[in-house]
Amino acid sequence: MIARRYFVSGMVQGVGFRYFAQRSAAKHQIRGFIRNLSDGRVEAFVEGSERAVIAFKEDIAAGPPFSNVVMLEEIVEEPTDQYSTFRIEKDNK
Repeated sequence: MIARRYFVSGMVQGVGFRYFAQRSAAKHQIRGFIRNLSDGRVEAFVEGSERAVIAFKEDIAAGPPFSNVVMLEEIVEEPTDQYSTFRIEKDNK
């Protein structure tokens, strides 16, 4: 199991990005969370198999229709085993 934190910049709020990510996480059996940040970015913390995390990253790099991902920052994290599902968290604003 691996863990990653992503910060996604661009047109990623108000376009269904978090719900898109939640569907991708379910498809790839990813655990963690996603939330909007006050600076307009979206933050995601994910845990799963290396293959699943890579597939999730590819999905969020493309984004849903009407989004425009300009930058995707990836930070290597240690798995926490804290999450049993993937959830949309309250905005960090």
